[in-house]
Amino acid sequence: MAGNELNIQIPQNLDPVYSNMIQIAFKDDEFTMMFLHQLPMANQAKAKAVVAISPTHAKKLLTALQKSVNEYETKFGQITNGAHPEGTDTPTLQGYS
Repeated sequence: MAGNELNIQIPQNLDPVYSNMIQIAFKDDEFTMMFLHQLPMANQAKAKAVVAISPTHAKKLLTALQKSVNEYETKFGQITNGAHPEGTDTPTLQGYS
């Protein structure tokens, strides 16, 4: 393997998860993201995964996601928020302890 390559082992029983909504909470030493699937025409959502990361990794995730979005938009065109005004489709829980 080259110097920066990482050998990733994916368990055979690991199922993909679809999420169309996320809630993010943070405290001094971690960010917690709850990935949700909001049911159409219903005022309810099902939690699909909860992931906690350090603030340092959250910053790295932000950078990696911005790079990926930029590459996506270069290839496929501008992503729009559709009918949702900016920020209204991503509820955020902040500052829990």
